[in-house]
Amino acid sequence: MINKDWVPYLQVAPLAILMALFVAIPLAVLVTLSFWLSDGISLTPAFSFDNYKAVLTSAITWKLLLATLKFAAITWALTLVIGFTCSYFLVFHVKNLKWQIALFLLCTIPFWTSNVIRMISWVPFLGKEGLFNSFLMALGIIDRPLEFLLFSDFAVVLTYVHLFTLFMMVPIFNSMAKISPSVIEAAVDAGASPFMILKDIIIPLTRTGIALGSIFVVTLVMGDFFVVRVMSGGQSANIASAMKNNIDQLYYPDAAAMAVFLIVAVLVPIVVILRIVDVRAELAR
Repeated sequence: MINKDWVPYLQVAPLAILMALFVAIPLAVLVTLSFWLSDGISLTPAFSFDNYKAVLTSAITWKLLLATLKFAAITWALTLVIGFTCSYFLVFHVKNLKWQIALFLLCTIPFWTSNVIRMISWVPFLGKEGLFNSFLMALGIIDRPLEFLLFSDFAVVLTYVHLFTLFMMVPIFNSMAKISPSVIEAAVDAGASPFMILKDIIIPLTRTGIALGSIFVVTLVMGDFFVVRVMSGGQSANIASAMKNNIDQLYYPDAAAMAVFLIVAVLVPIVVILRIVDVRAELAR
């Protein structure tokens, strides 16, 4: 017989083992490597803060961090508006469950293809001779192609929004779908306006989904380098791009130190998001 006191530990053991193998151990190796030294050819085991000093004292690092935060903030704001609006429409305006499921699945169709394919598909659409510019010129709205559409920060943000909106929408939809219709009906009977219902009922009850979606979007954007490199045409960069450059040049300790710096930078907005959710939860009580 197994001691009952051991049952909870045995139940959590498989997950704990997986987390140790795929999260804890790789992070430990990353942190350890960040203290080593490299000349671009060989690695020297050491315990040196030179890599962190180089990262933290470099003006380029902080400039790249600001660029990373800029992309994350703009993408977060746009995906939040789109994800919340679509979820609100599906939950409160589409009454038929089958139509809700069908329209929700329609939003997932782009995810049936690779991220790379969906990203590259914007190139022939936004290019100087692309479909959008050709359409505007055919209508006589513009007389020359718009150059800012492709290989720019605009293209980077547009691609991020395209790729990651569903990651914001799914948790919001899940939280919003759990709101009891009777709560809305009671508010309407009490004379609440649609704006008051949205502000005082729907948004507070959806805060968990908003927080989860925000964490997904922020972490995905801040950890990406491929979209920035391709869609900006090499004109923009972020922290992950600098890490990729160090790896290509075999400066693994420098890349590891920058990766640790990025992890900390990602944790800051996550903590802020979770803190805001906790504060709102306390106020709601």
